[in-house]
Amino acid sequence: MNDLEARTQIELEAAVFRRLVAHLRTRTDVQNIDLMNLAGFCRNCLSNWLKDAADETGVALTKDASREAVYGMPYEEWKAKHQTEASASQQAGFAANQAKGH
Repeated sequence: MNDLEARTQIELEAAVFRRLVAHLRTRTDVQNIDLMNLAGFCRNCLSNWLKDAADETGVALTKDASREAVYGMPYEEWKAKHQTEASASQQAGFAANQAKGH
């Protein structure tokens, strides 16, 4: 990738981000806590990173708008439709990862 022009690299990275977001929208069975426990990030992290990038470049983007960009709908609607109560084992895994600094 070192030989790519900066614009081409940005376009490829943007395409990968869009594909990841589209994939996560179809995998509503995968809970955010599962993503956090396995990979150390979740849909909320992606939306926060999107907002951070907007803030860094002076683009006006609200937290709600960044979440809707990732979830494909308002966050509260996604939670009502798809979020389930975390199991004891999911919560324990999350707590263990947080204790490790992840």
